[in-house]
Amino acid sequence: MAIVLETTDRDDVRRFLRDSCGAFLLRVSGDSREPVRVSRCDLGPIQLLRIAGRLGLEVGGPLSAYAVALVNDGEVICRSGPQDCRHRAGEVFLAGQPGQQYRAVLHRPDLRLALLDPELVGEIVGRPPRPLRFTGGRPVSAEAAASWRTTYDYVHAALVDQPGAAGDPMVADSLARMLAAVALTTFPHNGVRPPPPDDRRPVTLHEAVDFIDTNAHRDIDLGAIAGAAHVTVRALQLSFRRHLDTTPMTHLRRVRLAHAHRELLGADPATGSVSEVAARWGFSSHSRFTAMYHATYGCSPSATLGSR
Repeated sequence: MAIVLETTDRDDVRRFLRDSCGAFLLRVSGDSREPVRVSRCDLGPIQLLRIAGRLGLEVGGPLSAYAVALVNDGEVICRSGPQDCRHRAGEVFLAGQPGQQYRAVLHRPDLRLALLDPELVGEIVGRPPRPLRFTGGRPVSAEAAASWRTTYDYVHAALVDQPGAAGDPMVADSLARMLAAVALTTFPHNGVRPPPPDDRRPVTLHEAVDFIDTNAHRDIDLGAIAGAAHVTVRALQLSFRRHLDTTPMTHLRRVRLAHAHRELLGADPATGSVSEVAARWGFSSHSRFTAMYHATYGCSPSATLGSR
Protein backbone atom coordinates (compact mmCIF):
# COMPACT_ATOMS: atom_id res chain seq x y z
CA MET A 1 0.00 0.00 0.00
CA ALA A 2 1.37 3.42 -0.97
CA ILE A 3 1.55 6.32 1.47
CA VAL A 4 1.22 9.54 -0.51
CA LEU A 5 1.72 13.15 0.54
CA GLU A 6 1.23 16.16 -1.74
CA THR A 7 1.73 19.47 0.01
CA THR A 8 3.22 22.95 -0.11
CA ASP A 9 4.13 22.69 3.59
CA ARG A 10 7.90 22.14 3.67
CA ASP A 11 7.77 20.92 7.27
CA ASP A 12 5.42 18.10 6.24
CA VAL A 13 7.85 17.08 3.49
CA ARG A 14 10.74 17.28 5.95
CA ARG A 15 8.97 14.96 8.42
CA PHE A 16 7.94 12.53 5.69
CA LEU A 17 11.49 12.12 4.38
CA ARG A 18 12.95 11.85 7.87
CA ASP A 19 10.46 9.21 8.95
CA SER A 20 10.63 7.28 5.67
CA CYS A 21 14.35 6.96 5.12
CA GLY A 22 16.20 9.15 7.60
CA ALA A 23 16.82 11.84 4.98
CA PHE A 24 17.03 15.50 5.85
CA LEU A 25 15.48 18.18 3.66
CA LEU A 26 18.26 20.77 3.66
CA ARG A 27 16.93 23.37 1.28
CA VAL A 28 14.00 24.17 -1.02
CA SER A 29 14.20 26.66 -3.88
CA GLY A 30 11.51 27.90 -6.24
CA ASP A 31 7.91 29.01 -5.98
CA SER A 32 6.64 28.32 -2.45
CA ARG A 33 3.18 27.69 -3.90
CA GLU A 34 4.44 24.70 -5.89
CA PRO A 35 3.56 21.42 -4.15
CA VAL A 36 5.96 18.59 -3.49
CA ARG A 37 4.67 15.06 -3.99
CA VAL A 38 6.32 12.28 -2.01
CA SER A 39 5.21 8.67 -1.69
CA ARG A 40 6.40 5.48 -0.06
CA CYS A 41 5.64 1.78 -0.56
CA ASP A 42 6.91 -0.66 2.08
CA LEU A 43 7.82 -4.17 1.04
CA GLY A 44 9.36 -5.85 4.07
CA PRO A 45 13.11 -5.19 3.81
CA ILE A 46 12.64 -2.86 0.83
CA GLN A 47 11.17 0.62 0.49
CA LEU A 48 10.17 2.34 -2.73
CA LEU A 49 10.18 6.14 -2.56
CA ARG A 50 9.17 8.79 -5.07
CA ILE A 51 9.95 12.51 -4.89
CA ALA A 52 8.42 14.83 -7.49
CA GLY A 53 7.93 18.56 -7.85
CA ARG A 54 8.51 21.56 -10.10
CA LEU A 55 11.14 23.15 -7.85
CA GLY A 56 14.57 22.53 -6.35
CA LEU A 57 15.30 20.33 -3.34
CA GLU A 58 18.48 19.53 -1.49
CA VAL A 59 18.50 16.40 0.64
CA GLY A 60 21.12 14.58 2.67
CA GLY A 61 21.87 12.35 5.61
CA PRO A 62 23.30 8.96 6.60
CA LEU A 63 22.30 5.78 4.79
CA SER A 64 21.47 2.45 6.39
CA ALA A 65 20.51 0.75 3.10
CA TYR A 66 21.65 0.39 -0.49
CA ALA A 67 19.90 3.15 -2.46
CA VAL A 68 19.24 2.68 -6.17
CA ALA A 69 17.81 5.68 -8.01
CA LEU A 70 15.94 6.13 -11.27
CA VAL A 71 15.57 9.66 -12.63
CA ASN A 72 12.23 9.63 -14.38
CA ASP A 73 12.35 13.38 -15.05
CA GLY A 74 14.41 16.40 -14.10
CA GLU A 75 18.01 16.28 -12.90
CA VAL A 76 19.86 15.00 -9.84
CA ILE A 77 23.33 16.13 -8.77
CA CYS A 78 24.98 13.83 -6.23
CA ARG A 79 27.55 15.51 -3.99
CA SER A 80 28.54 12.55 -1.83
CA GLY A 81 31.88 11.81 -3.48
CA PRO A 82 34.99 13.82 -4.33
CA GLN A 83 33.29 15.07 -7.51
CA ASP A 84 29.72 16.01 -8.30
CA CYS A 85 27.87 13.44 -10.43
CA ARG A 86 25.06 14.69 -12.64
CA HIS A 87 22.18 12.38 -13.60
CA ARG A 88 19.44 13.25 -16.08
CA ALA A 89 16.08 11.82 -17.08
CA GLY A 90 16.20 8.11 -17.89
CA GLU A 91 19.38 7.37 -15.93
CA VAL A 92 19.76 4.69 -13.27
CA PHE A 93 22.48 5.04 -10.64
CA LEU A 94 23.56 3.86 -7.20
CA ALA A 95 22.80 6.77 -4.87
CA GLY A 96 24.58 5.37 -1.82
CA GLN A 97 25.44 2.44 0.44
CA PRO A 98 25.03 1.57 4.14
CA GLY A 99 27.18 3.66 6.44
CA GLN A 100 27.65 6.36 3.83
CA GLN A 101 26.77 10.04 4.12
CA TYR A 102 25.03 11.36 1.03
CA ARG A 103 23.93 14.69 -0.31
CA ALA A 104 22.00 15.44 -3.49
CA VAL A 105 20.43 18.39 -5.26
CA LEU A 106 17.21 17.70 -7.18
CA HIS A 107 16.05 20.05 -9.96
CA ARG A 108 12.36 19.75 -10.92
CA PRO A 109 12.62 16.05 -10.10
CA ASP A 110 10.61 12.94 -10.58
CA LEU A 111 12.97 10.65 -8.69
CA ARG A 112 12.24 7.01 -7.89
CA LEU A 113 14.30 5.32 -5.20
CA ALA A 114 14.60 1.77 -3.95
CA LEU A 115 16.14 1.27 -0.49
CA LEU A 116 17.46 -2.28 -0.12
CA ASP A 117 18.16 -3.77 3.30
CA PRO A 118 21.78 -5.02 3.64
CA GLU A 119 20.65 -8.29 5.25
CA LEU A 120 18.48 -9.15 2.26
CA VAL A 121 21.19 -8.27 -0.26
CA GLY A 122 23.67 -10.36 1.72
CA GLU A 123 21.34 -13.35 1.60
CA ILE A 124 20.85 -12.97 -2.15
CA VAL A 125 24.56 -12.88 -2.89
CA GLY A 126 25.25 -15.83 -0.59
CA ARG A 127 27.04 -14.16 2.33
CA PRO A 128 30.37 -13.06 0.81
CA PRO A 129 33.46 -13.41 3.03
CA ARG A 130 33.72 -9.61 3.34
CA PRO A 131 31.04 -6.92 3.65
CA LEU A 132 29.29 -6.49 0.34
CA ARG A 133 30.04 -3.20 -1.38
CA PHE A 134 29.04 -2.05 -4.80
CA THR A 135 32.22 -1.03 -6.61
CA GLY A 136 30.62 1.27 -9.16
CA GLY A 137 27.70 3.67 -9.20
CA ARG A 138 26.68 3.20 -12.83
CA PRO A 139 25.03 0.13 -14.40
CA VAL A 140 27.33 -2.43 -16.01
CA SER A 141 25.46 -2.04 -19.31
CA ALA A 142 22.51 -0.32 -20.96
CA GLU A 143 20.68 -3.65 -20.82
CA ALA A 144 21.26 -3.86 -17.06
CA ALA A 145 19.86 -0.35 -16.59
CA ALA A 146 16.81 -1.24 -18.68
CA SER A 147 16.32 -4.39 -16.61
CA TRP A 148 16.31 -2.32 -13.41
CA ARG A 149 13.76 0.13 -14.81
CA THR A 150 11.48 -2.69 -15.94
CA THR A 151 11.73 -4.57 -12.65
CA TYR A 152 11.23 -1.45 -10.51
CA ASP A 153 8.14 -0.47 -12.50
CA TYR A 154 6.77 -4.00 -12.21
CA VAL A 155 7.22 -4.17 -8.44
CA HIS A 156 5.86 -0.67 -7.92
CA ALA A 157 2.80 -1.40 -10.07
CA ALA A 158 2.17 -4.63 -8.16
CA LEU A 159 2.12 -2.74 -4.86
CA VAL A 160 -0.02 0.16 -6.10
CA ASP A 161 -2.49 -1.84 -8.20
CA GLN A 162 -2.72 -4.71 -5.71
CA PRO A 163 -2.39 -3.19 -2.22
CA GLY A 164 -2.77 -6.60 -0.58
CA ALA A 165 0.39 -7.93 -2.25
CA ALA A 166 2.70 -6.49 0.40
CA GLY A 167 0.61 -8.18 3.10
CA ASP A 168 1.13 -11.65 1.64
CA PRO A 169 4.49 -12.87 3.03
CA MET A 170 5.28 -15.12 0.07
CA VAL A 171 4.43 -12.48 -2.54
CA ALA A 172 6.25 -9.74 -0.63
CA ASP A 173 9.35 -11.91 -0.18
CA SER A 174 9.42 -12.85 -3.87
CA LEU A 175 9.08 -9.25 -5.04
CA ALA A 176 11.70 -7.97 -2.59
CA ARG A 177 14.19 -10.68 -3.48
CA MET A 178 13.63 -10.16 -7.20
CA LEU A 179 14.39 -6.44 -6.93
CA ALA A 180 17.48 -7.08 -4.79
CA ALA A 181 18.72 -9.73 -7.23
CA VAL A 182 18.33 -7.35 -10.17
CA ALA A 183 20.27 -4.67 -8.27
CA LEU A 184 23.14 -7.16 -7.97
CA THR A 185 23.12 -7.72 -11.73
CA THR A 186 22.82 -4.01 -12.48
CA PHE A 187 25.89 -2.69 -10.61
CA PRO A 188 29.38 -4.19 -10.13
CA HIS A 189 30.21 -5.37 -6.62
CA ASN A 190 32.74 -7.36 -4.61
CA GLY A 191 30.49 -10.33 -3.86
CA VAL A 192 32.12 -12.69 -6.37
CA ARG A 193 34.23 -15.40 -4.72
CA PRO A 194 37.22 -16.85 -6.60
CA PRO A 195 37.08 -20.63 -7.24
CA PRO A 196 39.85 -23.01 -6.09
CA PRO A 197 42.97 -22.79 -8.32
CA ASP A 198 42.46 -26.29 -9.77
CA ASP A 199 38.77 -25.76 -10.61
CA ARG A 200 38.25 -24.56 -14.17
CA ARG A 201 34.51 -24.08 -13.92
CA PRO A 202 33.28 -20.48 -14.24
CA VAL A 203 33.20 -18.30 -11.13
CA THR A 204 29.58 -17.51 -11.92
CA LEU A 205 28.69 -21.19 -11.67
CA HIS A 206 30.30 -21.40 -8.24
CA GLU A 207 28.31 -18.36 -7.17
CA ALA A 208 25.08 -19.95 -8.35
CA VAL A 209 25.80 -23.25 -6.59
CA ASP A 210 26.83 -21.46 -3.38
CA PHE A 211 23.65 -19.40 -3.49
CA ILE A 212 21.50 -22.51 -3.91
CA ASP A 213 23.27 -24.30 -1.06
CA THR A 214 22.82 -21.32 1.26
CA ASN A 215 19.23 -20.51 0.32
CA ALA A 216 17.68 -23.91 -0.42
CA HIS A 217 15.21 -23.42 2.44
CA ARG A 218 13.88 -20.22 0.86
CA ASP A 219 11.41 -19.59 -1.95
CA ILE A 220 14.00 -18.86 -4.66
CA ASP A 221 13.59 -19.02 -8.42
CA LEU A 222 15.71 -18.89 -11.57
CA GLY A 223 15.81 -15.10 -11.52
CA ALA A 224 17.19 -14.97 -7.99
CA ILE A 225 19.84 -17.61 -8.77
CA ALA A 226 20.89 -15.80 -11.95
CA GLY A 227 21.02 -12.53 -10.03
CA ALA A 228 23.34 -14.01 -7.41
CA ALA A 229 25.62 -15.26 -10.19
CA HIS A 230 25.50 -11.94 -12.10
CA VAL A 231 24.37 -13.58 -15.35
CA THR A 232 21.21 -13.86 -17.40
CA VAL A 233 18.84 -16.77 -16.85
CA ARG A 234 19.80 -18.19 -20.25
CA ALA A 235 23.52 -18.03 -19.48
CA LEU A 236 22.89 -19.70 -16.13
CA GLN A 237 21.02 -22.57 -17.75
CA LEU A 238 23.74 -23.10 -20.37
CA SER A 239 26.47 -23.09 -17.70
CA PHE A 240 24.70 -25.71 -15.58
CA ARG A 241 24.07 -27.88 -18.63
CA ARG A 242 27.63 -27.64 -19.88
CA HIS A 243 29.50 -28.13 -16.61
CA LEU A 244 27.09 -30.07 -14.38
CA ASP A 245 24.86 -31.76 -17.00
CA THR A 246 21.73 -30.57 -15.24
CA THR A 247 19.54 -27.49 -14.82
CA PRO A 248 19.63 -24.95 -11.97
CA MET A 249 16.17 -25.95 -10.72
CA THR A 250 16.98 -29.67 -10.87
CA HIS A 251 20.11 -28.97 -8.83
CA LEU A 252 18.00 -27.00 -6.36
CA ARG A 253 15.59 -29.93 -6.02
CA ARG A 254 18.50 -32.31 -5.39
CA VAL A 255 19.88 -30.07 -2.66
CA ARG A 256 16.45 -29.82 -1.06
CA LEU A 257 16.00 -33.59 -1.34
CA ALA A 258 19.29 -34.12 0.51
CA HIS A 259 18.09 -31.82 3.30
CA ALA A 260 14.78 -33.68 3.46
CA HIS A 261 16.64 -37.01 3.63
CA ARG A 262 18.75 -35.84 6.58
CA GLU A 263 15.66 -34.54 8.32
CA LEU A 264 13.82 -37.85 7.84
CA LEU A 265 16.80 -39.76 9.23
CA GLY A 266 16.62 -37.76 12.45
CA ALA A 267 12.84 -37.41 12.74
CA ASP A 268 10.64 -39.21 15.26
CA PRO A 269 8.06 -41.32 13.36
CA ALA A 270 5.61 -40.83 16.23
CA THR A 271 5.47 -37.07 15.74
CA GLY A 272 6.84 -36.39 12.26
CA SER A 273 5.45 -37.16 8.82
CA VAL A 274 6.81 -37.45 5.31
CA SER A 275 4.32 -34.88 4.02
CA GLU A 276 5.45 -32.27 6.55
CA VAL A 277 9.12 -32.75 5.72
CA ALA A 278 8.45 -32.72 1.97
CA ALA A 279 6.40 -29.53 2.18
CA ARG A 280 9.03 -27.86 4.34
CA TRP A 281 11.57 -28.39 1.56
CA GLY A 282 9.37 -27.15 -1.24
CA PHE A 283 7.89 -30.42 -2.56
CA SER A 284 4.19 -29.77 -3.07
CA SER A 285 3.49 -33.13 -4.75
CA HIS A 286 3.81 -36.09 -2.38
CA SER A 287 3.95 -38.60 -5.25
CA ARG A 288 6.74 -36.76 -7.08
CA PHE A 289 8.70 -36.39 -3.87
CA THR A 290 8.36 -40.10 -3.16
CA ALA A 291 9.42 -41.05 -6.69
CA MET A 292 12.46 -38.77 -6.65
CA TYR A 293 13.41 -39.95 -3.17
CA HIS A 294 13.17 -43.64 -4.13
CA ALA A 295 15.21 -43.08 -7.31
CA THR A 296 17.94 -41.38 -5.28
CA TYR A 297 18.07 -43.41 -2.04
CA GLY A 298 16.62 -46.77 -3.12
CA CYS A 299 13.78 -46.78 -0.61
CA SER A 300 10.65 -44.82 0.17
CA PRO A 301 10.80 -41.76 2.45
CA SER A 302 8.36 -43.46 4.82
CA ALA A 303 10.79 -46.37 5.17
CA THR A 304 13.56 -43.94 6.13
CA LEU A 305 11.31 -42.23 8.66
CA GLY A 306 10.25 -45.56 10.17
CA SER A 307 13.80 -46.88 10.45
CA ARG A 308 14.70 -44.62 13.37
